[in-house]
Amino acid sequence: MFVTPCNCHRRDFLAQAGGGFAALAAVALSQLEARAAPIAPAVALDPLNPFAARQPHHRPRATSVIFLFMVGGPSQVDTFDYKPVLQKLDGKPVPDSIKAALEASRHANVFHGCKPELMASPLAFSQHGQSGMWISELWPHVARHVDDLCFIHSLQAESNNHGPASYQLHTGDIRPGNASLGSWVTYGLGTENQDLPGYVALFDAGPLGGAANYSNGFLPAAFQPTRLRDKGTPLLDLTPPDELAGGQRAALDLLQKLNGKHREMRPSHTELEARIVSYELAYRMQSAALDVGDLGRETAITQRDYGLEHEDKRTVSFARKCLLARRLVERGVRFIQVYDMPDKDGWDAHGKLKENHVPRARWTDQPIAALLADLKQRGLLDTTLVIWASEFGRTPMMQGDNGRQHNAAGFTIWLAGGGVRPQRIGATDDIGLMAVERPLPFKDLHATILAALGLAHEQLYFEISGRQQRLTGVAGSAKVIEGVLA
Repeated sequence: MFVTPCNCHRRDFLAQAGGGFAALAAVALSQLEARAAPIAPAVALDPLNPFAARQPHHRPRATSVIFLFMVGGPSQVDTFDYKPVLQKLDGKPVPDSIKAALEASRHANVFHGCKPELMASPLAFSQHGQSGMWISELWPHVARHVDDLCFIHSLQAESNNHGPASYQLHTGDIRPGNASLGSWVTYGLGTENQDLPGYVALFDAGPLGGAANYSNGFLPAAFQPTRLRDKGTPLLDLTPPDELAGGQRAALDLLQKLNGKHREMRPSHTELEARIVSYELAYRMQSAALDVGDLGRETAITQRDYGLEHEDKRTVSFARKCLLARRLVERGVRFIQVYDMPDKDGWDAHGKLKENHVPRARWTDQPIAALLADLKQRGLLDTTLVIWASEFGRTPMMQGDNGRQHNAAGFTIWLAGGGVRPQRIGATDDIGLMAVERPLPFKDLHATILAALGLAHEQLYFEISGRQQRLTGVAGSAKVIEGVLA
């Protein structure tokens, strides 16, 4: 008779072994079932009121965001990242040690299209504030607020091309089709003012890459932004003709009733829910939007401080956007995206950098400084996170006729208000080419912005085909930037 090493009969051994295999199979099946089980939604939405204010995950420092996006890539070494060594090495090649470090990184392509020699900044820098921060002559107004700003000098993008880098800063991914930061924020928190959109975009010409930068992507359609105009009626066709105004409420009620019945048979169509909500919001906005867009109600001093009386019409245009952003925040709007793009070029100075950057700084410097001062004077800066950023910076090497190439290897942004601690974080090398101290990806910046608003970035997700999609990517891959928030 066959005897097993455990001194039991063969049939007993096989029975025990079979039981073990069955147990293993049961464990595997339970794991598969757990993976297939419905995931609890991150956000419980009322389809008829998707912008209802929701509780954050933890105590927020900020309740609103104003994102000032400088389209095209301002040069960090000509704005906020002063490099004395670069000034000394004007016309000389990139130092071998810096070149070798960059070529060994994933950012080696920043050398493409550049001349081999360095180009010193054609703009003068000086120190400002108690911090002694070096600021370019481009920013005389913003420089007065330097002690309220948190500079991050070591941000890195994954792409050296405008569209993908811009998508990544807005949505967390270099590919189009994902949800923007503003959509994520309003999805997570709703908004405090039910008579105005929760997410507003202000621009003349939008960012490079188009609407995919600021769209709702895969999030419910209700969380797409509303574009407001800074001049004239904020929304075209906002008010009905006089002969139709009297019956507007009754007509809308009938339409909502019919749409409601249609939706009951199609519960998964979020676009229909968004349409129903948009009709009602449009009705409520008829007075609220007209009021918020009436910049003439501001004092003459306020209008002058922002630059509404400036001789340069493009300064006036951006000033109006910044002032409208403050008025929206004042009324509880959650997220305002402001673009400075008045033409097709932006800050994309492949040649004649000074001729490109000087007017663009003039168009934005005074309005941004006035926005910071106005928010602070009204007690709103403590709860409003202001972000100044672009998709990447520019190289210290020359390109073309005294221009600079795109540079995703290391560049500067700044934040203010909303619980942010004024300071300097990170650093690029001696010539401003690559981040060498605390290099930071966009996903860490996103995690930090969400944290300021009281949102835990890994708990904010939207399920698509059984997969949790997040602004910050796969769980565990992003972290809040240490030290930014007080």
